[in-house]
Amino acid sequence: MSDSTEENGTAGTAEASGAGADTRHVRVVLVDDHRMFRTGVQAEIGRTEQTGVEVVGEAADVDQAVTVITATRPEVVLLDVHLPGGGGVEVLRRCAPLMADAEQPVRFLALSVSDAAEDVIGVIRGGARGYVTKTITGTDLVNSVFRVQEGDAVFSPRLAGFVLDAFASTDAPPIDEDLDRLTQREREVLRLIARGYAYKEIAKQLFISVKTVESHVSAVLRKLQLSNRHELTRWATARRLV
Repeated sequence: MSDSTEENGTAGTAEASGAGADTRHVRVVLVDDHRMFRTGVQAEIGRTEQTGVEVVGEAADVDQAVTVITATRPEVVLLDVHLPGGGGVEVLRRCAPLMADAEQPVRFLALSVSDAAEDVIGVIRGGARGYVTKTITGTDLVNSVFRVQEGDAVFSPRLAGFVLDAFASTDAPPIDEDLDRLTQREREVLRLIARGYAYKEIAKQLFISVKTVESHVSAVLRKLQLSNRHELTRWATARRLV
C-alpha cells in the first residue's frame, strides 16, 4: 500500500482507522489475482482490534470469488477489476442476488490499479458501490470500506467527475457498438494484446490455452473488422482501453 495522500478525499472527515474500532466491525473478502497484494492489504487493514476490519476470505479469480463470497456472506468485498475468468464485472453479475438481499446485502468496492473510464463505469453499472485506486492509504481504505458497508458511494476524487458525468447526465451514456460486440473474455484478451503481451503470457494470466487465446484474437479481429494485432492495438489505444 502506498503512503500517498492522493486519495484522502475518499475518507472525508471519517474517523481514522484506529479510532472507534471497538464500536464498529465489518467482515470483508479480498478478491485480487496477485497474492502479494492480498497479503499486503490483509496486513494493512486486517488488524481487527485496531481497524474493526475482519478479513474472512480471499480469492484470486472469478470462480473462487463467487464461491468464497457465497460461503462467507461478507458485508463488503474489495474487488479487483481485472481477474482471470471474466473480470470483476462477471463476479458482480454472478453475485447479483447477494447484492439484492434486503436483510444482508453484500456490497462491493472496486480496488484497482486502473483508472480507465471503461473499467470504472463497467463495475459501477454492475452494482459496485464505489471505486478506489491502489494508491489509497490504509487509513482511507478502512474508512471507505465502512462507508460502503453503510450504503454510501465512494470514489477516488479524480474518478468521481466522469462517473457523475456518465450517470447524472439526462442523456444516456454513449455506447460503443463495436466494443459491445465483444464478450468480456474477448475484451480481456484485446486489452492484453494491446499492451504487448505474447499469446503464451495471455494464456498464463487468464488460465486458458494458447489455442483458446488465438481463437479469441481471431474473433476480436473479425468482429472489429481489423486485419492484425497492430491495427487492434491502435484501435484499443484510441479508445483508452490499454
